Amino acid sequence: MLIGGLAAVVHGVSLSTRDADICCSFDFGNVVKLHSLLEDLHPVHRLTPQRLPFVFDEGLFQRLQDFHLPTDVGALDCLSSVLGLGDYPQVRRQSIELRLWGGACRILTIDALILSKQATNRPHDNQTIAQLRIIQARQRPPGAT
Repeated sequence: MLIGGLAAVVHGVSLSTRDADICCSFDFGNVVKLHSLLEDLHPVHRLTPQRLPFVFDEGLFQRLQDFHLPTDVGALDCLSSVLGLGDYPQVRRQSIELRLWGGACRILTIDALILSKQATNRPHDNQTIAQLRIIQARQRPPGAT
């Protein structure tokens, strides 16, 4: 599920982002699938001093709840939960499905993005929140509150 800055861009925010953030289930089968999908992009763990390759083993799986992976095509942050929203099942309930880049993709709703950005409380998120609120207001039918 697409979250973060790229999700905001899909909703119409004009700010740029340097990575893609997703929230996904961290059950064993799903992480194996994720590893298989990313393998040809040569991911490494960004938050390890040695920038260890994203080699999947069960011991690693049990220790990590998030993956922060630079790849050949850009950075991908895979999170098991989203601040202000909760774990994967809770986040999924606050998403919608859109067709993006030729396929179906789940993406956070504008309301959920605003909650997440507020909970993260980083200075650079204020512009994103402001733009999301403008987009949200324009999507309301006339006379709706």
